[in-house]
Amino acid sequence: MSMRLSTTHDSAAASDAAYAAVQDRPFPSDIFTAPQLRWAVIGCGVIANQMAQVMELAGRRLAGVANRTPAKALAFAERWGVERVYDTFEELYADPSIDAIYITTPHNTHITFLRGALAAGKHVLCEKSITLNAAELAEARSIAAAHGVQLMDATTILHMPLFRELRRRADAGEFGPLVLAQVNFGSYKEYGDLSNRFYNPHLAGGAMLDIGVYALSIARLFMASAPTEVVSLANRAVTGVDETSGFVTRNAEGQLGVFSLSLHAKQPKRVMLSFDRCYIEVEAYPRADRAVITWTEDGHREIVEAGEEGYALAYEVADLERAVAGDERAAGLIDIAADVMDVMTRLRYDWGIYYPEEAELASEAGVPVAGATGQDALAPAEAAAGSAGATAPAIAPAPEGE
Repeated sequence: MSMRLSTTHDSAAASDAAYAAVQDRPFPSDIFTAPQLRWAVIGCGVIANQMAQVMELAGRRLAGVANRTPAKALAFAERWGVERVYDTFEELYADPSIDAIYITTPHNTHITFLRGALAAGKHVLCEKSITLNAAELAEARSIAAAHGVQLMDATTILHMPLFRELRRRADAGEFGPLVLAQVNFGSYKEYGDLSNRFYNPHLAGGAMLDIGVYALSIARLFMASAPTEVVSLANRAVTGVDETSGFVTRNAEGQLGVFSLSLHAKQPKRVMLSFDRCYIEVEAYPRADRAVITWTEDGHREIVEAGEEGYALAYEVADLERAVAGDERAAGLIDIAADVMDVMTRLRYDWGIYYPEEAELASEAGVPVAGATGQDALAPAEAAAGSAGATAPAIAPAPEGE
């Protein structure tokens, strides 16, 4: 039992260890290079606390917080010295002193907050997955463009200095063309209470939106264009969300991506990028600061290090601030996020997995929404979750803004 508990909480433990490694060092002067914005956060969960923590390391503080439960917002503000607690989200949107908002709530609530924040003229950094599906992201981008503000996906891979450096070298032709990306990501999430965010369709649970976004982002970052072909297989959890999947993508240039995701079976968080002149391996890639290049010609290995895992969220803030200041590279990261969201949406729909918010689309496809009462035998994974032939329980929606 102790081993399973440790694998369930390994991400949090890794984040804590990364923070501990940098907390006593002077904060790097080269992270925040653009004019600093005044930030507020929506949500008070783990990732919001990590953001407040890294801002404190940098000698900065969040200027505001809003949450569905006022008591949680007050406790968060007291802990991190946040200037203002808003009684409503609308009050936050209307505050002219706030420049940017960080959205940290469950995936399926993002679009509601994006609509309000972007339409109010706020720049937005939104946690992964940035929206539920491609249509929502297209809507959010349209609102941002109409109001002249920046929208940015907070998927860490898009912002880590290591990948910026590797991409710089790839773009310069040093590695030759990319041929193949092999990407794994496997978590072990206990079944237990299936109302948790990992398995609950009312919280947009499932492997694709929780961890698949990392796998697809790292591959897309180095590919010449978005995939045009996708083939896949997936197993669903008893709740109807995707639990395990394997899929292959190919773009117009013939570059292949081979992906393996699992939510109830551990895999290494590992990517291998195979170029003409070398291959690059990165372990624990979501917040990686180290890669190994093995050169084809003579087999010698080169270690590349850039950035620090413990500053991962600071890099996200820095990129949004750079985008606001006119940095085209930072502003263009949303295009990568859109390509990733297109593939994630396509895969889910190919598997017949629609969330309750997508009920109309599910009806058109002739399938029930994930988590519907009486849903039939879902997949082989069902037998592992309960007795064979069991039907998925109806799971109550969770509130927004936690």
